[in-house]
Amino acid sequence: MPAGARGLYRPGDSPVHALPAHCKLVAVFGFVLVVVATPREAVWAFGAHAALLAAVAATARLTPGFVLRRMLIELPFVTFALLLPFLAEGSRVTWLGLSLSESGLWSAWNILAKGTIGVAASVLLAATTELRDVLLGLQRLRLPPLLVQIAAFMLRYADVISDELRRMRVARESRGFTARGVRQWGVLAKTAGALFIRCYERGERVHLAMLSRGYTGTAPVIDRLTAGRATWARAAALPATALVACVLGWTL
Repeated sequence: MPAGARGLYRPGDSPVHALPAHCKLVAVFGFVLVVVATPREAVWAFGAHAALLAAVAATARLTPGFVLRRMLIELPFVTFALLLPFLAEGSRVTWLGLSLSESGLWSAWNILAKGTIGVAASVLLAATTELRDVLLGLQRLRLPPLLVQIAAFMLRYADVISDELRRMRVARESRGFTARGVRQWGVLAKTAGALFIRCYERGERVHLAMLSRGYTGTAPVIDRLTAGRATWARAAALPATALVACVLGWTL
């Protein structure tokens, strides 16, 4: 597992961990679709969606701090959403002496609510499912094999590329180079080009090594685990309950 992904997965023996990866992938995908379809005016419905995720996190024995720290990735989107009330046009409202756009406030709420819930669902999926199982789950869901292989190789060699970049950085610094301004951008651009060439050459060597071991363009399916109706029913509990809140949000 790549170093950047080791901190995402939290080993455990909870019922959420025990669910097959392809069931969790379908459940999270369906849940996110329901959240996106929820009307922004139904504020209480988003509270229900968040409560569902909190229940899943509690079942998986994940602490709030663990989840919240990994949700910091959405901070750029939060910043963009907070600017909308000031930049959007339309009718204005005054709050604490600030003139805010009413449509911008609704848009900011829509982005924050749906984006935060979607990121939280992804964090819970990553925290309870190993990357290898995610790839196997994508295979079981009949995702195009080429896409699965690209994702597998990307994850497999992420650390290799990082180590190559680290060695190049050490070589630069050992020769007295320090990136302090625009003048050093040329050297950094050449470094990026050299890294691309090295990665391309390494990829060719890996491909030749795979061909010499019988690779024919498709990876073997290592695991053919199937899920019964009871397993699918447990996985469907999350999107099904969220769908009820979504429907009520449209009708009430």
